[in-house]
Amino acid sequence: MTVQQSPTVVFDLGGVLVDWDPRYLYRKLLPDDEAVEKFLAEVTTPQWNREQDAGRSWDEAVAVLSEQFPEHSELIAAYHHRWTEMISGQIDGTVTTLRALHEAGVPLYALTNWSAEKFPYARDTFEWMSWFRGIVVSGAERLVKPDPRIYHTLLDRYGVQASSAVYIDDSLPNVEAARVLGFTAIHFTGPDQLAADLAAVGLPVNGKEASA
Repeated sequence: MTVQQSPTVVFDLGGVLVDWDPRYLYRKLLPDDEAVEKFLAEVTTPQWNREQDAGRSWDEAVAVLSEQFPEHSELIAAYHHRWTEMISGQIDGTVTTLRALHEAGVPLYALTNWSAEKFPYARDTFEWMSWFRGIVVSGAERLVKPDPRIYHTLLDRYGVQASSAVYIDDSLPNVEAARVLGFTAIHFTGPDQLAADLAAVGLPVNGKEASA
């Protein structure tokens, strides 16, 4: 495959373009924020969810955790069966920037830690998913960021050259891993910051290429 020489932008999805947070669901199911935070920290932990991002099936995940916490079995099952209620929508400011890049013809890709079972919902919900020339989903690859191998999967599969690519993620460890591999890596903290950082490296945002 020919290596992509023109400037390329690689986006993380959750927390950058998609507003996903399990709190959106569990605030409906638990009495107060303290109970929500306790449940997410002690039962449906980020480490447990990460196993689904790495390819474990949701049926297995629910079964394993329900055996460990039988008193919470219904709440655990809700993480699977009411998962769509954890998405409040898109992050509009970032989508505006994505649109500007797309309309300027900048090659766009996505690299996401996401369950392979759940990803079709997001892909079908957001029309801008079609703007990406390629999407690498951790659950399908059975590799999760910041493992360097999943970054290499994207680079090799789509002929992207890290040295000519900008990588965007809200997770600092993922950003640091990309930087080690040669990407220009941006730690996402908000849409305005992202637009400014992309303009600073000469990418076309707000309909034109801004000077550094």
